Amino acid sequence: MKLRVTSTFFIAFFLLKIASAQEPVQKALTDGKKYTFENCINKFDINKSLKTSVGYQYWFIGKNFLEDNLTVKMSVVGSKQATHAPHKHAGDEIFFVLQGTAQFYLDGKITTGGVNTSFYCPSNVEHGISNADTTELKYLVIRKYLD
Repeated sequence: MKLRVTSTFFIAFFLLKIASAQEPVQKALTDGKKYTFENCINKFDINKSLKTSVGYQYWFIGKNFLEDNLTVKMSVVGSKQATHAPHKHAGDEIFFVLQGTAQFYLDGKITTGGVNTSFYCPSNVEHGISNADTTELKYLVIRKYLD
């Protein structure tokens, strides 16, 4: 139960920080986008997930929802696999482990982390995440797309 409370707290805190940023919401409202109670809540639905070659992904906040393209996605990866090889791109990215053990790669260094571990990847620095265990890895990806 403690794990669920901690993960839920982190997610709720992050989403509240996004919601409390008044300027993007006001700009989006003036651009014709209307935020409602219903479209601000996204309950996980496995039927709306995107299958990948190693598991699946579920977008809680997609690229076009917030005015500044900040996103929240959950990735689920099978045993000893990775969604993709280490790479780099413009824009910061944060991974937050919900379940399992992840192997983190950042600029030539490798370590592992379990539940409630975050991994920050600075813009244009090579990084990657993979499943270091024989059980399922589940993590959030928090990223602001610049394109």
